[in-house]
Amino acid sequence: MEAGWGLGAAAGRSLLLCAALLAAGCALGLRLGRGRGAADRGALAWLCYDALVHLVLEGSFVYFSLVGNVADSEGLIASLWKEYGKADARWLYFDPTIVSLEILTAVLDGFLALFLIYAIVKEKYYRHFLQITLCVCELYGDWMTFSPEWLIGSPNLDTDDWLHFWVYLVFFNGVWVLIPGLLLWQSWVELRRMHHKGTSLGKKLR
Repeated sequence: MEAGWGLGAAAGRSLLLCAALLAAGCALGLRLGRGRGAADRGALAWLCYDALVHLVLEGSFVYFSLVGNVADSEGLIASLWKEYGKADARWLYFDPTIVSLEILTAVLDGFLALFLIYAIVKEKYYRHFLQITLCVCELYGDWMTFSPEWLIGSPNLDTDDWLHFWVYLVFFNGVWVLIPGLLLWQSWVELRRMHHKGTSLGKKLR
């Protein structure tokens, strides 16, 4: 796509697919979070979207990469990855670092998100252990996706086109830094609250 403010058909379809997954994830998460506080409803909405992205989009990317590559694949999801490949060319062909990370995120992060949804809905004691684990995995995935590329001068990244840089690279990857960071903070606050509550109770029982 030429530099400018217009969206091509491929970009439009890709963004619509992302929006559809977001709408589905939010609808499911808000339904599961009925009667809960705003923080938990927001967390569930994000986690449902997160699981869909990992299992559907990234899972498909792993499949395309293991049987061939994205550039030679067909279909709606393949076209999404081809569009993203305009911003980061490593996603078009078999890059072992990217594929290894995507196997990890598609499988581990996808199922961790599902288990965390269950833990929140059922109010399990291990909820924050899973939440911290998932968030650290998400942040690690973002770091390892871009840090090696930055160290060699980012030859595979297109930072000249506004859509490729600000939407594909900054926004879509930044969301997986911002929200896991907020969830880590939520877990920190909750664990600190439980510690203070347990300490106060222990003092009263002495």
